[in-house]
Amino acid sequence: MIWTKIFTVYICVCSLVAFVLYGVDKRKAQKEKWRISEKCLLGISFLGGGIGGYLAMHIFRHKTKHWYFHALHILGIAWQVALWVFLLLRFGF
Repeated sequence: MIWTKIFTVYICVCSLVAFVLYGVDKRKAQKEKWRISEKCLLGISFLGGGIGGYLAMHIFRHKTKHWYFHALHILGIAWQVALWVFLLLRFGF
């Protein structure tokens, strides 16, 4: 039971961080300043912030032309949902 809640909080926090990072990177791109690396953006999205990263990518219209951003977000969301469902079935909420 506790693991499901911990994982849910982890996903929410990572998604919020990813969303903010995409927004900051978009703002820096517009002002032609030093940027957040693609490795960092993709890493936080894949490791837990897939939903926030995917939403931010479309809301801010940032990195939408790169196919690998779409692919990694979908893969990240897929494993996050699969693990969440597993924890939910195994431990309950």
